[in-house]
Amino acid sequence: MSLTTTAHSVPGTLRQEVLVDSTYWLATDEPEHLGGSGSAPAPHELIPAAIAACVSTSLVMFARMKAWDLGQVAVDVEYDNNAAPRRFDIAIHVTGDLTGDQLRRLEKVARACPVRRSFEVGAEFAESIICVTTKVAA
Repeated sequence: MSLTTTAHSVPGTLRQEVLVDSTYWLATDEPEHLGGSGSAPAPHELIPAAIAACVSTSLVMFARMKAWDLGQVAVDVEYDNNAAPRRFDIAIHVTGDLTGDQLRRLEKVARACPVRRSFEVGAEFAESIICVTTKVAA
């Protein structure tokens, strides 16, 4: 499965309007001390957000499939983007009535979150730059 995301810069700002899979819009910006207006999360802040959402979604989907009473789920991700390698501390809170065996199984499900796995197995990047001119030749 391939997914295409496109960021469009807002002229005169550091804000980006991001179109995800030709369907969903979100925005990023930089904090004021870096020249942005702080109107949206910085791009690197979306990384721990994606992990938190993925872990939570994975747990809810699994519990739904098993008909387990998961209760409320909250996933906190503390992200150290200065560490090498990058470090993610993930704390998962559930309110359901679960056994020790169920909790251990949910830990395995959390570790299998697709976003987390993409970091663990590594990634390959291929960049290209294309200059599209809008000037009309005389």
